[in-house]
Amino acid sequence: MSTAGVAVLAKRGRFLVAEPAFDRRGRQVTLDGRGAKGAGLGDLVLLGVGKRGVRVVRRIGRPDNARDVLEGLMLDRGLRRSFPRAVEAEAAECAATPPWDGPRRDLTDLPTFTIDPASAKDFDDAVSARREGDRVRVWVHIADVSAYVRPDSVTERETYRRGTSVYVPGAVEPMLPEVLSNDACSLRPGIDRNAVTVEVEMDGADPVSTAFYRSVIRSGKRWTYDQIDEIFAGRASAEEPWGDPLAAARAVAATLQEKREGQHALQVESSEPQFEFDDKGHVVGVHRESQTESHRVIEHLMILANERVADYLAERKSPTLYRVHERPDPQSVGWLIERLESLDVPVPPLPEHLTPQQAGDLVGEVSRIVNQHIQRTGRGRRALASMVLRSLKQAFYSPRNLGHAGLASPRYCHFTSPIRRYPDLVAHRSLLHALGLDDAPPPRSNELDDAGEDSSGAERHAMLIERDADDICLAFLLEQRLFEEGWEQRFEGEVVSLIASGAFVSFGDAGFQGFLPLRKMRGDWWELNEQETMIEGADSGRRIRLGDPIHVEVAGVDTLRGRVDLVPAPSD
Repeated sequence: MSTAGVAVLAKRGRFLVAEPAFDRRGRQVTLDGRGAKGAGLGDLVLLGVGKRGVRVVRRIGRPDNARDVLEGLMLDRGLRRSFPRAVEAEAAECAATPPWDGPRRDLTDLPTFTIDPASAKDFDDAVSARREGDRVRVWVHIADVSAYVRPDSVTERETYRRGTSVYVPGAVEPMLPEVLSNDACSLRPGIDRNAVTVEVEMDGADPVSTAFYRSVIRSGKRWTYDQIDEIFAGRASAEEPWGDPLAAARAVAATLQEKREGQHALQVESSEPQFEFDDKGHVVGVHRESQTESHRVIEHLMILANERVADYLAERKSPTLYRVHERPDPQSVGWLIERLESLDVPVPPLPEHLTPQQAGDLVGEVSRIVNQHIQRTGRGRRALASMVLRSLKQAFYSPRNLGHAGLASPRYCHFTSPIRRYPDLVAHRSLLHALGLDDAPPPRSNELDDAGEDSSGAERHAMLIERDADDICLAFLLEQRLFEEGWEQRFEGEVVSLIASGAFVSFGDAGFQGFLPLRKMRGDWWELNEQETMIEGADSGRRIRLGDPIHVEVAGVDTLRGRVDLVPAPSD
C-alpha cells in the first residue's frame, strides 16, 4: 500500500471523508468502509491507497497539537519516520562490531572538546588545539561513519536514499539509524570513539602542514554555544585542561575570519528560532539563536578541515563530491545594487562591464556594507540579508570542482558532518582510499553526477520542510498568545518582503511573520515600484519600503499551514 498524504477526518452527511491537512488545493476524499484504525472525527491521520480505495493507515494525533502536526508534516512530505528492519538489524550489528577495524592513532590523551547546541544528540565533530611557539596545531576530529556504513550495504543504500537528516522543532528524521547517529558514531563525551582526524599546523591563518589519519579519540568536555560565549565574554572560565586549547582554537578562528573577510567572502548574519514545548506537545516559547563568536569558532575550523580535504582530493584527482557555489551573475549583482540604492543603502560604484569575478568580489563587499548598515540603523535585518542571498546562485553538490564563491574558496567539499549528510560520507571514502587507509573501493566516478543531484535535491527538500515546520510552530505560538491576551492587539512590525499583492511583515518579540494584502490598506491605490523595494500610494504619495516599521493586527491564523493574515492597525 502506498501512502496518500495526511488529512483530517470529517463527516459529510453519512460519509466519512478525509480533508487534506497541508495542501490547501487538495481535494477531500471519501474513505472506504473498513474503519478508521481507531481514529475519530477531527483527528489527524495518515492515508494509504489500496485496492479498495483510500483508507486510514494510522492515527497521528490532533490538529491542535503542534507536535502531532509536525509529525504529520514530515509524513505528508514523504519522510518515513522509521527505518526498514533490515537496515536497523545491519546497523545494530555494525555498531557492535565495525566492519572496518584496522589500525588507528591513539589520541585519547589529547585534550578534546565539542561545542554544539544544547539540544544536540549527534556529535559529528570534536576539536583539539595546542600552541607550539608562534604557531598553533589544530586537530579536527570527525566521526568515522565510513567504518560502520560500508559501500553497497543495505544501510548505505538507505543513507543514499535519505541524503540528509531533517531537523524540525522537537524532532528529527535522521539519515542514519539511531544506534549509529546517536551512539556508535557520535563523539559523545567520556567515551572512546572512532574518528577521522585532520591535523593542521597553522602559521597565523596559513596552513603550514596537514595530515589525515584514522584515530580513536575521547571528548573530555561537551560545551554548548551559550557556555562558550559566557567564557569569551569573561563571565565564566574554562577549567583546565581546557582553557589553553580553547584559547588556541579561538585565536586560529579569528585569523581565519580576518583572512576570509579580506578575500571578499560573503558576510550574512542570520538567526534560527529555537522552540520550547511542554510535556503535552504544545509550543510554549521561542528564542532566536544568533550567530555568535562561539558559532564562528566552530564554523571556521570546520571550513578549514573541509578545504584541506578538498585540496588533497583535487590535487590527486580522486573522485568525490564538491560543495559548489558558483559566482553570481553580474546582472543579479547589478540588480542587487540598484535595489539597495533605492533604499538609500550606501553601495560601492558599479563597474561599467562587470565580470563574474568582479561580481563575486562585489557581492562580498556589499554583504559587509549591508551588515554595517543594519547595525547602524537597527532596521532591515531580515529584508536586506534576504535580498543579498537572493542575488546569489544556490549551492549544490557536484563531482566537478567549481569553487565556493560564498566562502571565497577555490576548492571546497563537505567532510565534517557524515552523520547527517551523504556527500560527507562520499568525501570520507574518497579520502581514506586515496590515503591507502581503507580497502573499500572509492566512489565510482560514473555514479557521482547522480549522487550530487540526488543529494542536492534532498537538501532542498529538507530545507522546505524545516522552514514550513518553523512557520507552523510560530503560528501555534501566536494563536496561543492571542487567545490568552486578546486578538485585538496592535503589533509593531517591519516590512521584510514585497510583492504586487502585498507585504510580508515580521512582527512581535518572537519574530512572527504574516502577510498584509494591499487590498486591506484602504484609502489609497498602492503600487509596487520597479525595484520591488517599496509600495507608493497613488493619491497620498506615502511610501512603505523594505525595512520600514509598520503597525499591524492579526486577522487570522492557519496553524496547519503556518499562515498568518494581517490587517493594518487602525492608526495606520
